[in-house]
Amino acid sequence: MPKKIVGAIVALIIVVGLPTFVYLLTSNKLKIGYNTGYMPEQPIPFSHELHAGTNKMDCKYCHTTSEVSRHASVPSLNICLNCHLVVKADSPWIQQIQEKGMSGESIPWKKVHLLPDHVKFNHSAHVNKGKTCQTCHGPVETMPVVYQYNDLSMGWCVNCHRQPENNAPITCGTCHY
Repeated sequence: MPKKIVGAIVALIIVVGLPTFVYLLTSNKLKIGYNTGYMPEQPIPFSHELHAGTNKMDCKYCHTTSEVSRHASVPSLNICLNCHLVVKADSPWIQQIQEKGMSGESIPWKKVHLLPDHVKFNHSAHVNKGKTCQTCHGPVETMPVVYQYNDLSMGWCVNCHRQPENNAPITCGTCHY
């Protein structure tokens, strides 16, 4: 095949294909490997429905770094033990938490909300702008077992950032650095 034809095909792919791909990705029309509904089995059952729903505990009580860090943090066992040294202390699950907490061990919780390594989500930026946890994580206060509610795709995030009331940046470097 002559070089001019190959060059023209490559140019056409770049000029038409790349913008089309980016449009499909950012408009949420193209979904690649997202984890909506992902619900890994945890080493100890934990009900957000009970804690955040019935007991009306603020997410930030357990996820202490959500206002000051990129990461919302998995609660340390001493946070659990603030209540569970006395609340439901006879439960075998709570006894495991007590034993691990008293020995200084941790529980190997499994991450639920998965993002690619090249995406950097900053919890504090969103929390400090007044976004509720439910905006991204869904109605966790109704979840006996927490799961990934939204696909958290680039298109999903960009669509939120594009809302006029959010006044949020949509440059690549906002999330990719």
